[in-house]
Amino acid sequence: MAEIEIPPYFLCPITLDIMKDPVTVSTGITYDRESIEKWIFSDKNSICPVTKQVLVDPDLTPNITLRRFIQSWCTLNATHGVERLPTPKAPVTRSQLLKLISDAKSSQQMQTKCLQTLRSVANQNQTNRRCMETAGVADFLAALIVKNTHEASRSELSEEYLSDLNKSSDEALAIIYSLRLTESGLKRALNNGDFVESLTFVMQNGSYESRAYAVMLLKSMVEVAEPSLLISLKPEFFSEVSQILSDQISQKSTKATLKVLIGTCAWGRNRIKAVEAGAVPVLVELLLDSSEKRTCEMVLAVLDYLCQCAEGRAELMRHGAGLAVVSKKILRVSQVASERGVRILNSISRFSATHGVLMEMLQTGVVAKLCLVVQVDCGSKTKERAREMLKLHSRAWKNSSCIPSNLMSAYPS
Repeated sequence: MAEIEIPPYFLCPITLDIMKDPVTVSTGITYDRESIEKWIFSDKNSICPVTKQVLVDPDLTPNITLRRFIQSWCTLNATHGVERLPTPKAPVTRSQLLKLISDAKSSQQMQTKCLQTLRSVANQNQTNRRCMETAGVADFLAALIVKNTHEASRSELSEEYLSDLNKSSDEALAIIYSLRLTESGLKRALNNGDFVESLTFVMQNGSYESRAYAVMLLKSMVEVAEPSLLISLKPEFFSEVSQILSDQISQKSTKATLKVLIGTCAWGRNRIKAVEAGAVPVLVELLLDSSEKRTCEMVLAVLDYLCQCAEGRAELMRHGAGLAVVSKKILRVSQVASERGVRILNSISRFSATHGVLMEMLQTGVVAKLCLVVQVDCGSKTKERAREMLKLHSRAWKNSSCIPSNLMSAYPS
């Protein structure tokens, strides 16, 4: 194939590979479907890569003539090892999707078959996924999950029927997640008042895969949810989120769980719910085990929120490694992590600084780390907080050998 000259108009301008499914955008430029869909929908770009003009219409028009030219060229060059490209499947239509939804409501057996078909359609391309969202597929799937979880919560069900319900919910949840819903799609799902509660049920009773899908979908929903919904989240929600964090199903689900906690714990009431659900010791253990930059930053961000309430600070200090691991991450991960770590220590020193706590901060190296922070370049606010803590407790720490004499003279007792 390297010896054959490929016509340049057969190549996708993005990947420079032969186009398998050429489609034309509103600016008149043709791309391979997979590449331009990623550019527009996954990477959230609204301009044409070639012309730099705004894509006023996101619809993609199949360039059938060019595709046939490419297939004919591949056939003519088959002796040179060029494989003929198969004809891509036509995008799904709204009427086809509405029929699948209707058929799925007729019987359990038909529902299983239709869900499998919907998953196959969703996996084909982004055009299908957008069509599925606008046709109401996500709304149907969300309602199905709510219905199934309500039935599954009843105790008199047979094991076989319960298994069928769980399989149906698992399949529906996997499809919803694969759709990568837009903001409006996520808000429509949230309009189903029982959907978050149903996802909480899945996090408690589902398979590892379904629990991961549930929390990753919740991550996207929390980002667009109204404050009134976030404030009204039940304690069970935080219990299951904390359990998923503890189980560490996958790195992706762990990060999604941390983002859920960051989004929900911005609200004061939720901080106490998360603390009572056991989030603090789980976060400390995760911080002890993790060296990955973004994970450490997010764990410290959640702990920063939780330490803004007395219950959160008490839980952090109750953990034998709480103060030590927070201190350890300062100046070792990133400037963001250092800022969060110092904020946490600042909350402890201002509101929970008993004599025992101050001595623990001295013994675990917290004070020494604060002395280092004020001497290095790590952000003016972070340095100022460290100075304030050293000044606030200079009398308790004045005999410490870890504080250089030049620093101690700046904070007279």
